[in-house]
Amino acid sequence: MPRLDKNHVVNHSARDMFNLVCDVECYPQFVPLCQSLTVKSKKEKAGKTLMMADMTMAYKMLSETFTTQVLMNSETLEIDVKYIDGPFKHLDNQWKFKDLENGKCEVSFMIDYELRSKMLAMAAGAVFDMAFGRFVDAFEKRADEVYA
Repeated sequence: MPRLDKNHVVNHSARDMFNLVCDVECYPQFVPLCQSLTVKSKKEKAGKTLMMADMTMAYKMLSETFTTQVLMNSETLEIDVKYIDGPFKHLDNQWKFKDLENGKCEVSFMIDYELRSKMLAMAAGAVFDMAFGRFVDAFEKRADEVYA
């Protein structure tokens, strides 16, 4: 069961980084292996947004689509992603953003997942590991472009 915890300081505010991660429709432009992302539903209430989305990750001839429920809390600057359907046994993902001095923030990223099929794990496990490991870096690079 692969799990990745990453804390990283970036030169952008917590609010800017939170907003960037919440802008899921842009993921295919810069997120590693993200071929497409479709928002199926979106509800907003009291500073929180609840979204259902399908993400297709592709690498060479391999393509997998999965559905997640995403809870974005704009007050605490936290994002909680729960797995609904697709090639995983389970997938949990959390983002947290904390302001630091000089306009910087700490981005905390955690993803814990296990692929359902042993065959898929053998074929794509290393690719998923690589992609998830580069998520925070991809968002930092995107922030540098958007907020420069």
